[in-house]
Amino acid sequence: MVTEPLRPNRRTVLAGLGAIAAVAPGAARALTVNEARTLIGRVLDEIMTVIHSGKPEEAMLNDFAAILARHADMNVIARSALGPPARSASPAQIQAFTAAFQHYMSRKYGRRFRELIGGRVEVTGAREVQSFFEVISIAHLVGEPPFEVRWHVSDRGGRHLFFNMIIEGVNVLTAEREEIGAMLDQRRGDVDRLIADLRAVR
Repeated sequence: MVTEPLRPNRRTVLAGLGAIAAVAPGAARALTVNEARTLIGRVLDEIMTVIHSGKPEEAMLNDFAAILARHADMNVIARSALGPPARSASPAQIQAFTAAFQHYMSRKYGRRFRELIGGRVEVTGAREVQSFFEVISIAHLVGEPPFEVRWHVSDRGGRHLFFNMIIEGVNVLTAEREEIGAMLDQRRGDVDRLIADLRAVR
């Protein structure tokens, strides 16, 4: 069984806006700062639309998974979350893990998005940082002081995608990599068993 995720808090809620990677992808020369900012604005709009749609939970979770598929670089994200074992995994295992991890992330965090009901997240700035762009947003949750969320965006592979988030200085995928690593340790390094358990998350 997959370990029980940590108690929801504002970091884990916003982490669900994008499962993120700690390794920056290749140069983003074709991407502009305005395009990066527009992408994150679109992601936030889509998430808030789902939150306020009134759909049943299962339909909302499927919508969140689709947002990840459209706007997140899940190939980079999943490899980073798997960590060193990704180097020895077969191409088929990497493909299966990427799909299972995307499912896991959409389920794990999708149910926590309700904490954004009545709140908002606004994009306030963007800048180029070495080989990628950083988009800055401020999250306003009901009953919470505002806090900063930074998104890292690249056009690796020819598509404009986000691949990292920094929430109040915390790299969220670092925590995800630690959790996935702990899950793998519990399964004695069996990647196939980890994949099966991530797929089974409901």
